[in-house]
Amino acid sequence: MIEALPLFHRIAGRPVVVLGQGEAATAKRRLVERAGGVVHTDISEGAAAGARLAFIVHEEDAQAEADVAGARRAGMLVNATDRPALCDFTVPSILDRSPVLIAVGTGGASAGLAKQLRLRLEALLPQSLGVLAGALQAARGRLRERFPEAGDRRRALDAALTAGGMLDPLVASSAERVDGWLQDAIADEGELVEITLGSDDPDDLTLRQARLLGAADVVIHDPRVAPAILDRARADAQRHVLQDTAPRAGLTVVLTLG
Repeated sequence: MIEALPLFHRIAGRPVVVLGQGEAATAKRRLVERAGGVVHTDISEGAAAGARLAFIVHEEDAQAEADVAGARRAGMLVNATDRPALCDFTVPSILDRSPVLIAVGTGGASAGLAKQLRLRLEALLPQSLGVLAGALQAARGRLRERFPEAGDRRRALDAALTAGGMLDPLVASSAERVDGWLQDAIADEGELVEITLGSDDPDDLTLRQARLLGAADVVIHDPRVAPAILDRARADAQRHVLQDTAPRAGLTVVLTLG
């Protein structure tokens, strides 16, 4: 089970409360402004009308707790710096390849760990990743014309964006190939793959098994397969118990127990 639901919240032009002084509070104000939010430093009645998020940055516990309570009374979700127990949401370490954003969070357990993971990813992901995303966005209309069915579009994109594919995201020149790919793109007709599990631990999946499960359109599984394994499938993948009559569409993965 995941402990928090990761979301991307648009705040451009909207009020966001930041309470506190010092370097940490300045960093939060800078983050809000970077996302286009309008910083307010008062939660008294009417001072930040319409605000839905608040960052509370105080050294003293009593002041932090009081401002958290006040912000919640005003209907805001609260982040209290260095106080995970008081937080409605936490702030991840952000890797920016706009419009691609990758957020690394630890639920408040260790900001340092999140930062170091983000730095590792920074070295892997080219600056051109945002250009590729923009090119794919510009091609959405033509992609829908070529593949009217959502499943066909998804499989065509999966094939192109996979490692070694024509639009491999880790290859800097991929953005330049979007138009050429779209002219010749074909949808994968799909396949049926059976995976025999050796344990209930998702860490025991091979890289190939994890990739297939994460890309599957339909997952057919033995009823004894652990939920932790099933959680590795896409949230919108169809799921069916092995004994049921199940449709096959696109990539169908059958999970059995060894």
